[in-house]
Amino acid sequence: MKNVLFLLLGLSFSAMSQAQASLDFPQNWLGHWEGELSWYAGPNAPKKVKMQLKIQAADTLGHYTWQLIYGEQSEDNRPYILKPVDAAKGHWVIDERNGIALDQFLVGPVFGGAFSVQGSTIVNNYRLEEDSLIVEFFSMPTKPVRQSGEGTTESPHVDSYAVRSYQKAILKRKKE
Repeated sequence: MKNVLFLLLGLSFSAMSQAQASLDFPQNWLGHWEGELSWYAGPNAPKKVKMQLKIQAADTLGHYTWQLIYGEQSEDNRPYILKPVDAAKGHWVIDERNGIALDQFLVGPVFGGAFSVQGSTIVNNYRLEEDSLIVEFFSMPTKPVRQSGEGTTESPHVDSYAVRSYQKAILKRKKE
């Protein structure tokens, strides 16, 4: 019985430390993260590509780099800026520095958001798990494939969407 109690306490402290890491966003997320992104489009084997995310303090107080690199730095380099909108409420924006700003939200241990562009909706999330940064993207058309339900209080209309692709990367902090 004592072993079960110690296991539960250990799991509770682990969950609390993960939650604390989220509370210290983005300070605990700073670093040069790298790994491999698996990109699934349907039930086939994934396309794999090297991925990096560099999060560092920027020149402006309270702003951070949010630099995504796919493949080699010269191939697909996206030097964005992470800015607080209302950090106390977990509201941030990723500024693509071209007029596009993507609102992101810290919800528990997950930093994520959703946006639509050119007929597709992208849902993204990032989360720290021990020594890894897990990155996931879901892509679906903005138009539903089906609407069901009768449109009543008991059976409201429900739109269903086709998930067209899923991307997942497990990034590790690079020791510099």
